Amino acid sequence: MRPVSTLLSAALISLLVAPAMAAPRPSSIPLPMDFQPEGIAVGAGNTFYVGSLRDGDIYRGDLRSGKGALFVDVDDRVAVGMRVDKARHWLVVAGGATGHAWVYDTTDGSTVADLVIGEPGATFTNDVAITRHALYFTETFAPRIYKVPIRADGTFGPTRPITVTGPAAAPTDGFGLNGIDSTHRRWLIVNHTALGILALVDPSTGVSKKIRLSGPALVAGTLDGLQLEGRTAWVVQNFANSVARVKLSPRLTSGRVVDVITSDLFRVPTTVARHGCTLALVNARFDLGSPPPFGPGAPPGTEFDVVQIRP
Repeated sequence: MRPVSTLLSAALISLLVAPAMAAPRPSSIPLPMDFQPEGIAVGAGNTFYVGSLRDGDIYRGDLRSGKGALFVDVDDRVAVGMRVDKARHWLVVAGGATGHAWVYDTTDGSTVADLVIGEPGATFTNDVAITRHALYFTETFAPRIYKVPIRADGTFGPTRPITVTGPAAAPTDGFGLNGIDSTHRRWLIVNHTALGILALVDPSTGVSKKIRLSGPALVAGTLDGLQLEGRTAWVVQNFANSVARVKLSPRLTSGRVVDVITSDLFRVPTTVARHGCTLALVNARFDLGSPPPFGPGAPPGTEFDVVQIRP
């Protein structure tokens, strides 16, 4: 008979080894056929959410198991950029050219709020940042950010447009302000697709400051989703099939592109969310057709997926 101490040691070793032997994360998680995704957000645990440009549906899945199902089934909506507020159990979704944005309850998928952002067809909200007191949405075809105040009781105040001035407001013929995130300072951080820059925007005045970058240049015309973690900014470069890792200075006013990550799994990724040591990106496949409302999107029968990489 083996000594009790030996048995206990063996049991302890098995417990320590078990996590290392767990099944690896799937590198590709399939989405519904013809889903035409764009935005991705990570919620509690291993949960992720992806939205559809075609009808505003929201798919919810598990980054560990790869399993998932339709979570929000709607019509006549659009889901572009999105972000989760874990404390409030909100999934906040930009509505593109609809003139609306939506807040969903992450516990049951119900609509918490239907936010009026601007005039349908004359507004294009692309991405969202969440702070303690407000939601902020980028306007892609004008130098503007929309602020939706969050009241103390969790309801929302009327939308207030913020006119952006400075480098991030430079006129272009293509996509302008796109990705956005909040910072640990009073600034918002944004990227500008056509200019290929990162900038800080003061939400109280709209004044922007270009972030001075060294290292490989960001690819103008491809900047899309933006995720800020501490002083690291992850910048998706859609048609360049890459994501840039930018290390920012303590004041966020300068930085260096320290890595440009590519993968054979990338098929025009648009947005990124970080989950532990892994990045999750959604493949929008815009190379197969311009997405709604700019075109019909990818042809019928197109497969879409979420990919996971370790940078």
